[in-house]
Amino acid sequence: MHSESLFPSGLCSRRHFLGANAFGLGSTALAWMLQRDGLLAEPARPELEQRRYDLTPKPSHHPAKARAMISILMIGGPSQMDLFDPKPLLKEYEGKKFPGELKFDNAGQASAKVLPSFWEFRKHGQSGTELSSLLPCLADVVDDLCVVRSMKTGVNNHGQSLYALSGGRITSGAPTLGSWINYGLGCESQELPAYITLTHPNGTPLLVDQHWTNGWLPSLYQGTMIRPREPRILNLDPAPHLRGAAQEKQIELLRELNLAHQSEHPGENDLSARIASYELAARMQTAAKEAMDISNESEATRRLYGVDHELTRDYGTRCLIARRLVERGVRFVQIVNNGQSWDQHSGLIKALPDLCVRSDQPVAALIKDLKANGLLDSTLVHWGGEMGRLPVMQNDLGKEKVGRDHNTYGFTIWLAGGGIRGGMTFGETDEWSHQAVKDVVTHHDYHATLLHLFGLDHTKLIYRRAGRELTLTDKKPARVVREILA
Repeated sequence: MHSESLFPSGLCSRRHFLGANAFGLGSTALAWMLQRDGLLAEPARPELEQRRYDLTPKPSHHPAKARAMISILMIGGPSQMDLFDPKPLLKEYEGKKFPGELKFDNAGQASAKVLPSFWEFRKHGQSGTELSSLLPCLADVVDDLCVVRSMKTGVNNHGQSLYALSGGRITSGAPTLGSWINYGLGCESQELPAYITLTHPNGTPLLVDQHWTNGWLPSLYQGTMIRPREPRILNLDPAPHLRGAAQEKQIELLRELNLAHQSEHPGENDLSARIASYELAARMQTAAKEAMDISNESEATRRLYGVDHELTRDYGTRCLIARRLVERGVRFVQIVNNGQSWDQHSGLIKALPDLCVRSDQPVAALIKDLKANGLLDSTLVHWGGEMGRLPVMQNDLGKEKVGRDHNTYGFTIWLAGGGIRGGMTFGETDEWSHQAVKDVVTHHDYHATLLHLFGLDHTKLIYRRAGRELTLTDKKPARVVREILA
């Protein structure tokens, strides 16, 4: 067809141009340029097999060092310059105006006066790692720890930073790390939940169940919340008249009905996950109670964790239960504090020592006990919050009332076991402990590294949803921090 018949007026509208050139050289050149620049969309890949979701063990992408993880989450923001990151310059500038820029979360109570630590630091272990005097028990196991002093999320509110560190995004609704690990690997135990959160007796954590949500992964991968007091799992026991043979027959009948219903609805992932959850609940009736019963632990073990002392009883009990759970094949255990109790905007000098007294001995005992039982090499332990604190005063109303504001631009966590190189510090903040400046570790780097230790490639652990390929690292730049690997 000649151009005169297409464009009789001698003019070319956009519609006519596209109609005439849709299959011409122009579109071929455009496709070539997009492919060259990596901008061409990947072709749709139809699934050749029906997806199946369960918690049976699955192969990793590469050999794994870790098989389980215990995350001790200290929500609120532990003060890094008072615990793990000594900065002598703060003492020299005490009470003077901070010479740089600061981002305050609470400008109304803000002060730019430099606040040094109230506590002394000393070197410990063969590694010579410096720790605060507030952590005498952790000092005993410091050669098993990798202290990462250069964490950064860069989002200054608790919620956003917690979402980033748990789900790889700064918004709610994404699956958490424990859900992703179990989605990728399954669980060794088929009688206990694969993902368990142990809550605090004084209340639920900030954001509550967002810490163990499966997000948009199938509900099978949601964490199970364990109460701090008996009954630790609600509605676990059947009524007395249904126990024994009566319950066994009822469960078998339900199983047959569920399988029949499932066969009529192939591909219904939520249905499959719900059936699997109900079946797990039945198996848990004996296994869960036994795993959480510490009464048969030796006196020496109870004393190690501080279970029989009021101040350390809670963390001691939960850390001991965490060891018992991973020992029995649970993949991911999380220990959370109440509210955001590490958030010392005021009263730092009293609140921080109290928190350390309650948790220092139990956490150190967990490291010692895992090591003594041959579990530390395969169990990754994490300790940390979603942020740190600023090097200046907040609530400048006297020593007893002073505190510190939020800081997500440079804070500290530590890792141990599970393929982590112990007896080292990694990364640095500036001389004020304000900004991470050397070997910065973002939340995406953190997740890529943890998945690597479990034998998973963060770029290959994919969940397909609504035509998208979703990952824990949200397909953002992320590196495996190989310097801290054993």
